[in-house]
Amino acid sequence: MLGRLLEARAKAGTGEAIRALLGLQARTARVVRGGIETELPVDEVIVGDQIVIHPGEKIPVDATVLSGQSAVDESMVTGESIPVTKYTGDAVIGATLNTTGSLRVRATKVGADTMLAQIVRMVQQAQASRAPIQRLADASILIRSAEALETAQKLDTIVLDKTGTITTGKPALTDVHATGTVAENELLMLVAGAEADSEHPIASAVIAGARGRGITVPAPAAFDSVTGKGVQATVAGRSVLVGTATLLAENGIDTAELEQISTELAAAGKTPVLAAVDSYPAGVIAVADTVKGDSVSAIAALRELGLHVVMISGDNARTAAAIAGQVGIDRVLAEVLPEHKAGEVRRLQAEGRQVGMVGDGINDAPALAQADVGLAIGTGTDVAIEAADITLISGSLAGVVTAIRLSRATMRNIRQNLFFALIYNAVGIPLAAGALYPLLGLRLSPMVAAAAMALSSLSVVGNANRLRRYPIKPLPTTEAPAVEPHREVGAGQRESLAT
Repeated sequence: MLGRLLEARAKAGTGEAIRALLGLQARTARVVRGGIETELPVDEVIVGDQIVIHPGEKIPVDATVLSGQSAVDESMVTGESIPVTKYTGDAVIGATLNTTGSLRVRATKVGADTMLAQIVRMVQQAQASRAPIQRLADASILIRSAEALETAQKLDTIVLDKTGTITTGKPALTDVHATGTVAENELLMLVAGAEADSEHPIASAVIAGARGRGITVPAPAAFDSVTGKGVQATVAGRSVLVGTATLLAENGIDTAELEQISTELAAAGKTPVLAAVDSYPAGVIAVADTVKGDSVSAIAALRELGLHVVMISGDNARTAAAIAGQVGIDRVLAEVLPEHKAGEVRRLQAEGRQVGMVGDGINDAPALAQADVGLAIGTGTDVAIEAADITLISGSLAGVVTAIRLSRATMRNIRQNLFFALIYNAVGIPLAAGALYPLLGLRLSPMVAAAAMALSSLSVVGNANRLRRYPIKPLPTTEAPAVEPHREVGAGQRESLAT
């Protein structure tokens, strides 16, 4: 009974996770029936109902957009920090947050069929499993199967997807280079003002970067977006062009100096944006998908664990190598299309490696399934439910380190438990058979045998529960070592680009 009490206490932590997930769900929905809009409890919504969702409200059920346009924050499901703009015909997920506009949607999945309900069921199944190691979790690291936890300690290679896993997946302002026509801060103010009415992720990065430097971003007096090239606007009484070299050249502006700066920034893996003010080349703004704060230390910790770390990316080889150099990865698989990622994992396995794949999106699902252990960062919808063996809710690479350390600690604990389970019988059975009776006259009392069995069970349960207090070691504070990554291009164009 004491052993069962300890086991029940171990389950309690996962129950808290379930309650937290259920707390994400919307409570009511504005349902349109017979042309009348009525607010109903979400449990009363049926498939086919039309639902109106206002800005700032949670989407109550999984649905398809009928009309309207809005950016939806899906970070709680996909881990993607940038809200996704939804248009007519797009799918939306229950419990995600509608941000900017109104939507009218048709319910496609309700109740137990919604994505949130599936995630809750996954947690409940993990909780109900008989294998104690399947219930172990830290910082909501969700481990889907005992087999995955056992296999994780055998891994010798970790493949990391770049965008959203090593990097934030969100562009940020990194550089401002002015040519002298205007000062740097003024250039940034004018560019941010020109981009103020744009919904492009690069525009958002520039505006956020300007405000982060204490610059007030003015509204443009005139604004025109040139598809695929940039924007032109009037800001603070000045004519501003922001975008590609082609846009500036088409407006009679000499871009030679700007393109030289642009080339240097691109070589560092950044995205340059050219700017002209009053028909003069004014400078170059650069944005980049920045490395997560703990990626360098997490990758260093993986290397300390004896793991070979590989980065995989759909980016061009130059950009991918720039990021890899920042975080200390020496092997890069670049220009890999989503559908070819699983093939790259198979190629590593063919080299005799035990491969763990870490990704953050639906496009990584085939590679996550192919790997010996798939670890999903950010819990992309299909990935979290179907493909990943381990889900890292926090979205941090530190979770990969913890999962592998925990796997190794758990397998040590299991081997210790096997010892505790067998040692009593190994000693007791010969005594019960009378091995010492001819020499010493010793026989084993049935009461002693019963006590030994109870002590065996208590030893195993007590030792297993030590893992509840497994210490999470802090990541090392380190800078990435200087490396020249070995770059390989994607399937169909494979060749060594650098050594």
